[in-house]
Amino acid sequence: MLQEGKKEVQKLTKRKFGYKYLLAFTQNSKSIGVLLIACTILSLVLTNCTQSNIFKEFWTKELTHNIYFPESIEGWVNDGFMAVFFFYAGLEIKKEILEGELNSLKKAALPIFSAFGGVIFPAVIYFYFNKNSVFGGGWGIPTATDIAFSLGIASLFSAKLFPASLRVFLTALAIVDDLIAVLIVAIFYGGNISLFWFVISLLVLLFSFLILKKKNNNILILIVGVVLWFAVFQSGIHATLAGVLLAFCIPVRKIALLMGKLHVAVNFVIVPFFAIANTCIVIPAHFLSYFSHKLFLGISLGLLVGKPLGILLVARILVYLKWVKLPSGTDWNKMIGAGILAGIGFTMSIFIATIAFKETETQDIAKLGVLIGSSLSILIGYFWVKFFHRNVSPKK
Repeated sequence: MLQEGKKEVQKLTKRKFGYKYLLAFTQNSKSIGVLLIACTILSLVLTNCTQSNIFKEFWTKELTHNIYFPESIEGWVNDGFMAVFFFYAGLEIKKEILEGELNSLKKAALPIFSAFGGVIFPAVIYFYFNKNSVFGGGWGIPTATDIAFSLGIASLFSAKLFPASLRVFLTALAIVDDLIAVLIVAIFYGGNISLFWFVISLLVLLFSFLILKKKNNNILILIVGVVLWFAVFQSGIHATLAGVLLAFCIPVRKIALLMGKLHVAVNFVIVPFFAIANTCIVIPAHFLSYFSHKLFLGISLGLLVGKPLGILLVARILVYLKWVKLPSGTDWNKMIGAGILAGIGFTMSIFIATIAFKETETQDIAKLGVLIGSSLSILIGYFWVKFFHRNVSPKK
């Protein structure tokens, strides 16, 4: 009997220790970035191993021909689960707009206008390489910032290296960037917008705003969120926009509580699934020959050079004209780091590549350009922040 009692105590101790370890892992901001990188590497390895088709087809195989819902697991991840991520990001943005780093037009102007610079310059670089070629229509590929990946890498840094105000700037910039990317897809890449469902989406949004102002329990938020998501999905607009719109209907007193409940699910379930599903990129044996291809150069340099150049040039002009100020606790070296991280394209860039080009080989070249440009943005951005933090003192 005594022996059995000791065993039970040991089991409880192990469980308690395991729970503490898991809790510590989920509360450590660096865990998000590490997990995201690990999932990306795992996806690339599994995609390019002997049985690569099995892994890739798992995500892309059609589950249903029902036009009212996503047709594959990858579709559910990108259109469904990521709407929850955008809801979470939207809550953070609203909180900062009401009482934080974006609580005035002067503060909000910096990420908004910088995002436009970060869209225009990559397109210009792309046109420089592809203006007189059959690849001219792919200019939208390097214009998108991947919000999940960019924030995931930013989470690797401590608050001293990457202040909360700079993270808010990057979040706001990435969301505006994604909204622009959605418009680019709808206007320039044949996105068919349903006027009927667009009007329904607006009506549901208005209803959500009015009802959640008075009653905002979690069940009601879930119901109106699903209805809004369905309406936006049917309208032909990227369904993740529903998450941002719903977030702005949530009363400020409810934001902190919802963010606390969604933290683990978003950062340690949704985002890793997103990384695995969207980096199933086949790297051919002759991939080195792509490095001199004008399509590859336009996309990779658009992300790696065009993104930070456009963001920082616009930011410099706005600050020089004294229209805006830098986020608190940051200097230009940290802003450069954030600009480089904004060059992480991945999901939306890969998505645009698949609708901009029909030929499989052309798509592969474009996807590889996204992969290389984004990977270099991760590496250079990471070491830039680390190096300049050690060697340059922030301006007082």
